[in-house]
Amino acid sequence: MRTFRVGGAVRDALLGLPVNDEDWVVVGATPDDMILSGFLPVGKDFPVFLHPDTREEYALARTERKSGRGYHGFTFHTSPDVTLEEDLARRDLTINAIAQAEDGALIDPFGGQQDLRRKVLRHVTAAFREDPVRILRVARFAARFHEFTVAPETLELMREMVREGEADHLVPERVWQELARGLMEARPSRMFEVLRECGALARILPEVDRLWGVPQRADYHPEVDTGVHNMMVLDMSARLDAPLPVRFACLTHDLGKGTTPPEVLPRHIGHEQRSADLLKKLCNRLRVPNECRELADVVAREHGNIHRSQEFGAAAVVRLLERCDAFRKPERSARCCWPVNATRAGAWGWRSSLIRSATGCCQHWPRHGPSTRRWSRRRRATKACWVTRSVIASTTRAPTRCSTRFRPARPARRSRRRGRPGRRAPARSHR
Repeated sequence: MRTFRVGGAVRDALLGLPVNDEDWVVVGATPDDMILSGFLPVGKDFPVFLHPDTREEYALARTERKSGRGYHGFTFHTSPDVTLEEDLARRDLTINAIAQAEDGALIDPFGGQQDLRRKVLRHVTAAFREDPVRILRVARFAARFHEFTVAPETLELMREMVREGEADHLVPERVWQELARGLMEARPSRMFEVLRECGALARILPEVDRLWGVPQRADYHPEVDTGVHNMMVLDMSARLDAPLPVRFACLTHDLGKGTTPPEVLPRHIGHEQRSADLLKKLCNRLRVPNECRELADVVAREHGNIHRSQEFGAAAVVRLLERCDAFRKPERSARCCWPVNATRAGAWGWRSSLIRSATGCCQHWPRHGPSTRRWSRRRRATKACWVTRSVIASTTRAPTRCSTRFRPARPARRSRRRGRPGRRAPARSHR
């Protein structure tokens, strides 16, 4: 029984990157041998074991054979006769098909070290086409190692897989898992560029794919093309080190522009609501987690209003905060400002400084019980005064502008006598 370190751990060590997880392959052993050595079996589809001390994963060397469509259409074969080279041949990319023996010697039968030096993402064998998830993995590695290029033969093989319909059989949970990991990479736009080059983006995210070629007003967006703008926003969110919900909101905030009628271009009237409608279908299809779904919905509907919040009065800002549910969930609403700043290519720019300060003061808003309709107007005016005082006190970028344009709304004056608010009650008859 021989043990080898394989996969990303070897690749990252050769690149000088920190190694987080280590995977191991065991050659010349059976499941019974592993159990007798104290390993804990955990694999459901194929024999994988946990080390009794380190809890790292040890898998028996295996081969794969295509038996159907999609991610689960495989049969696996494990035996002591399976060699290390046969196990490495089933892997996706040459840079992931490098093994390291216990004495430190490297086993590289497919030229992974050479591709690392040349910065090329290349498939190992023609068996690459048997698993459609590998299309997503190549795109994700392109986002992580954004200085690498995809080998022409690998890109052509990915196109053939898309034409044959392999991308249509991807499991939604697996698609979201790879997309989420790709969004958190250093340059997430590279993932969508590669998916678009091979044609997979139109199958997986048609709402995003149709944004390319749609013009916008140049005075608001000098890049003009909506798809290019979307990728710029996404990369800016990565530079801001934004969390996953914010990056997903950046990706989906302008989906409605892809459905704008051609006769009204480059204007996009009402694209916010269309973006929210398309987002709902996308999230249901990919089973996106609620945290990402809710923030993306608020950003899609309100990002234009947050852009213009500097021009709002106190009552309008309070209505915006209420639509964003800022008084109940101020932490989530504060994240709405991240995509807005990313669209203007500036970290924490002045365009959302007021709404950020207003959202921050919502954390100190006293939590009361449910109010009746009679008090809703007065309570809203009280919120406006509360928010105004906090914002003017905390905003330092443009204090004069805020103090002149952001004034508290006064509640309607109600007469003590019965009648309409602010009007004199009719005189009573003395008959």
